[in-house]
Amino acid sequence: MLARSTLLVLALLTTALPAAPQQDVFLGLRRRMVEDQIQQRGVTQPAVLAAMMQVPRHLFVPEAYRDQAYADSPLPIGEGQTISQPYIVALMTSLLDVDRKDKVLEIGTGSGYQAAVLSCLAGEVYTIEILPGLGEQARRRLAQLGYRNVSVRIGDGYKGWPEKAPFDAIIVTAAPERVPAPLIAQLKVGGKLVIPVGSGVQDLQVITKTAQGTQKKSIIPVRFVPMTGEAQKKQ
Repeated sequence: MLARSTLLVLALLTTALPAAPQQDVFLGLRRRMVEDQIQQRGVTQPAVLAAMMQVPRHLFVPEAYRDQAYADSPLPIGEGQTISQPYIVALMTSLLDVDRKDKVLEIGTGSGYQAAVLSCLAGEVYTIEILPGLGEQARRRLAQLGYRNVSVRIGDGYKGWPEKAPFDAIIVTAAPERVPAPLIAQLKVGGKLVIPVGSGVQDLQVITKTAQGTQKKSIIPVRFVPMTGEAQKKQ
């Protein structure tokens, strides 16, 4: 018998999310990923689980690693960058706590996988990639797979995307030494910034903007690639 949370995920898959390719031979692997790597570790928001189930992760990794796409680990995507471990993607997504009325900014597009997951939950997703090759590739991939509510910019994400601010939530998938002040400035009051901070083993933080300032909560130790560009000058 399927668990109640699994049934909720299957029910949510009938909503208007971008369709995975027909004859998806990876469907069973994706289901086990959601059940064993994500639900079992405490991420139980039905909408997040549905998005993780819906997005074809294997299409966001190089073909040489496609058979490992649903493994419990990050994978290289070129140019010294990685696609994050599925659990970390789900955890960070759940910490943002977004819905269809929200506008989200992502710093560090990478393969486009995190943006695709967010597109299933938020109304608008804006994502910035500092490496042109990865950014253009992600832009094409997201368009080909039908994620129409994602906008990709090539550039340094340290200063955010001021023209589209304020944002209901911001997620950063590279680690600066300190939280970039422009990102806090571009959050709405009540909005959340989910970001790894530090060097080596980093501290995954949720920073909530309040009328008086910010509130910070540490979640778990993580390992992300360093945030480059302007962030390096601020160290």
